[in-house]
Amino acid sequence: IMDDLFWRQAYGDDYPGWLASIGVDETRRFAELNYGPWDRRDDEAPFMEGAGEKPLGARFYPADMTKEEFEAADLEGKADLYSFVRRNEQGELTLVPYHVEYAQELAHAADLLRQAAGLAEHEGFANYLRLRADALVTDEFQESDFAWMDVKSNPIELVIGPIETYEDRLFGYRSAYESYVLIKDQEWSERLAKFAQFLPELQRGLPVDAAYKAETPGTDSDLNAYDVIYYAGHSNAGSKTIAINLPNDEQVQLQKGTRRLQLKNAMQAKFEKIMDPIAGVLIDDAQRANVTFDAFFANTMFHEVAHGLGIKNTLTDKGTVREALLDVASSMEEGKADILGLYMITRLHEAGELGDSDLRDNYVTFMAGVFRSIRFGASSAHGKANMVRFNFFAEKGAFVRDAERGTYRVDFDRMQEAMASLSELLLTLQGDGDYEGALKLTNEKGVIGDQLQADLDRLTDANIPVDIVFSQGVAELGLE
Repeated sequence: IMDDLFWRQAYGDDYPGWLASIGVDETRRFAELNYGPWDRRDDEAPFMEGAGEKPLGARFYPADMTKEEFEAADLEGKADLYSFVRRNEQGELTLVPYHVEYAQELAHAADLLRQAAGLAEHEGFANYLRLRADALVTDEFQESDFAWMDVKSNPIELVIGPIETYEDRLFGYRSAYESYVLIKDQEWSERLAKFAQFLPELQRGLPVDAAYKAETPGTDSDLNAYDVIYYAGHSNAGSKTIAINLPNDEQVQLQKGTRRLQLKNAMQAKFEKIMDPIAGVLIDDAQRANVTFDAFFANTMFHEVAHGLGIKNTLTDKGTVREALLDVASSMEEGKADILGLYMITRLHEAGELGDSDLRDNYVTFMAGVFRSIRFGASSAHGKANMVRFNFFAEKGAFVRDAERGTYRVDFDRMQEAMASLSELLLTLQGDGDYEGALKLTNEKGVIGDQLQADLDRLTDANIPVDIVFSQGVAELGLE
């Protein structure tokens, strides 16, 4: 059901007939992976004749609506996460809640969740499922988010609903439907459990003026590893997520923290099929051995933890950071999480909390990870954040490119300096709610230069895949 609803949000209600009309199997398969005729890894460029440009607002807004018309409209709750903007009979803009537009489908989904709650052995999980069912048919999600934060020990996990706002490239307001089914990895989760306690101390040590780190992150956050067995909707579109940090509700984050879910089997597959081969082509031979799965796992894990650090509400009376930074809020937040994740690893390593791991592994693997992520395209929030960081690091001398060999070598001292200065810049832009400054940074540095593009083309020539796709469903699990 979530998959169907996301298709309709991203492409339109008539997607089944459109898919069936595509005569070439490979093209139809690519359209299925992208949930439409636009390549999510190539700045949403159309890959089918006649497709035209993808609307920035997907199907959340009328196709003929301009940004200016929306901003001028007197609509209560127009920045709402859970409504479509439509035109009434007079042609005026009006809001239609998701639970009204999709009443039948959401009632069915809610019924299935209530049935699942009846089968659940863990009372906290059953309570969450019941509250999430209610949330789907009312668009009131906060109570279920709070309940989800209390589910700590259940071996099965379900994430479901309209959650992330990346699909709304016009304003970043509207959320898209998705779901994940996950199985908890108890052994890895125990290894991760200890890090949440360090959040307040790490927050206090952030390399930025005191005002920008005055908020206290919740310490009820938990950090666990899972094997993912099903993706649907937004989570399955284009590049595949390897970690989740939820809920997004700022009030829940400040009171309860967040839950950070590391998707270990997806991560392992990406490391083996993509990251390691990339390192073989683009990382200096002397640092090649510093690219490791453990470092990749740690970098990804602390990226998610770092979403909880920094600042949620602007210091300039512009509301939340998300509200103030509009369409660049997501890329600023992803950039912050990437760089503060590395900062956290550095500080914890200095404090002796990461055992006998080699910090150089994290830095070189981080560099290889930038190449991996940039290949998803510079259009996504993650892609823009990666390019800003790559170009910022290049200016600061954090890495050196060997022109003869075409490989990159990390300068560890300069990378630490660049890490601190970029952290300060991003946190300041967020805290000030500086939309113009954030947009300027993104436009100037969020681009792929010719030299980098040539290096990325070498990865394509080496037949290194950009991403993985899944064989999934009950048949794959042997449950039919």
